Amino acid sequence: MAIQVSVCGPRDCTDDDRRNAHEVGRLLAERGAVVICGGYTGVMAAVAAGARSVGGTVVGILSRDTADDANPDLSIVIPTGAGEARNNIIVNSGNAVIVVGGSWGTLSELGLAMRRGRAPVVQLGGWTILDQDGKPVPGVRHATTPDDALALTGLWP
Repeated sequence: MAIQVSVCGPRDCTDDDRRNAHEVGRLLAERGAVVICGGYTGVMAAVAAGARSVGGTVVGILSRDTADDANPDLSIVIPTGAGEARNNIIVNSGNAVIVVGGSWGTLSELGLAMRRGRAPVVQLGGWTILDQDGKPVPGVRHATTPDDALALTGLWP
């Protein structure tokens, strides 16, 4: 079975997040991974475009109950009608989770992925989560580049 990597990020993202997501998608597809994302705009669109640019497979787990407004770079569209609860489906579908950028929805995905505790969670950019003493919360692997993000998943030698 193919490796599946969930890529999460905001629909309203920065140009850096967009570039990073596109490169993450391209790198994942080149390694034969199936990309799982939320299926709409921003980071989701960029990771899908990156993966599809090299013939990769991208699955969009949509919050709405129709495929309306789904990103055209998706290979497979799954309309859930589950709203933001679909975030749990996204993170549970990956052998690893890569978070690009930050927003409240992205933070929920990062939290769900960490709570699940079964797969590596890698963060590239975005918000820094601190504990009550102002120290970074342990467990999240912090990447500085798309190549670094893939390496930190530990899925490839």
